Amino acid sequence: MDKKRIYLDLHVLQTVPPSCLNRDDTGSPKTAVYGGVTRARVSSQSWKKAMRDHFVEHYETDNRGHRTLRVVKLISDMISEKDPAAKNTMKLAENIINFAGLKTKFDKDEDEAKMQALFFISDKQAKSLAEIVLENPKICNSRKAADKNLVIEALNKNPAIDIALFGRMAADEIKLTTDACAQVAHVISTHSVNNEYDYFTAVDDLSAQFDAGAGHLGTIEYNSATLYRYSTLAVHNLMEHLEEETKSAVLEFVKAFILSLPTGKQNTFAAQTLPDAVLVTLRNDRPINFVGAFEVPIKARDEGNVILSKKALVKHIKNIESDFLSPPVQAYTVGEGLEEVGTRYRLDEMLNQLESDLTRLLK
Repeated sequence: MDKKRIYLDLHVLQTVPPSCLNRDDTGSPKTAVYGGVTRARVSSQSWKKAMRDHFVEHYETDNRGHRTLRVVKLISDMISEKDPAAKNTMKLAENIINFAGLKTKFDKDEDEAKMQALFFISDKQAKSLAEIVLENPKICNSRKAADKNLVIEALNKNPAIDIALFGRMAADEIKLTTDACAQVAHVISTHSVNNEYDYFTAVDDLSAQFDAGAGHLGTIEYNSATLYRYSTLAVHNLMEHLEEETKSAVLEFVKAFILSLPTGKQNTFAAQTLPDAVLVTLRNDRPINFVGAFEVPIKARDEGNVILSKKALVKHIKNIESDFLSPPVQAYTVGEGLEEVGTRYRLDEMLNQLESDLTRLLK
């Protein structure tokens, strides 16, 4: 395999019971029309947020990523940590951020300067800016291009894993934009869905003895679905950002995608499921989304949606690889039903094998 081009593709089939994992502005579960019918949908942004939360909980690193308006406060705290005697740390922090080309505004309610737009920054990047401004408090008054480039470089080096994976948009200063190494598709159901409504009542525990009325009435919209989930990761691009940390980051990305779940309305529905089947591939040609397997919607019979979805996915993969693409260099499956397109492992065994293969391929 050409180590200069390594694409890791993740394909997951997962069934969720009545739920509302991701809702629109009206509170309804998100949907999409595909193959001429309405499908359940979970946005890529929603699932990426669940993955980022997984990183925070499980990934051990001293370099966290923060998507926040409070970048000035973060850097100010770093300045105070490095030099407790430093004065006007909030102003120093705001000046260095403005010098980098990022805009701030003063929030009267919280009495602090904040970013005009959310900015993604890692702990190490914030510490680097703190060190620069402590070493040269007047750097923000400089007109030298080299000084500005020094600050921009500090904001581009040492990205956290989630910044390297999902990228960073910086409209104010294009040099601070980081291209994403990973892509996450919108999740859709393999079959058509009709949203349903749950009418509920809540009883007032302290109501009068003979008061039969409800304390509260309401409705919640929901659906249930077998979902097809897809993500791809350009390992060769990730290596440019994370270097020796790449392998562990890839493994954590795989675990996060497989095991994470959006939190929308979970207290109401407890839709805490795991995947029914997973396919992980390493390719050196190009990434490929196999959602076309479900362009003709699955129609459940005695076998149900899951088994029929697995069969449709296997058939589609074989057709694509026969007519358009070469088979992947490595293919691993977890869960039954996809053995025709990859070697089956337990999840922990698959991760161990993937780690071994990456060790060999990334040399």
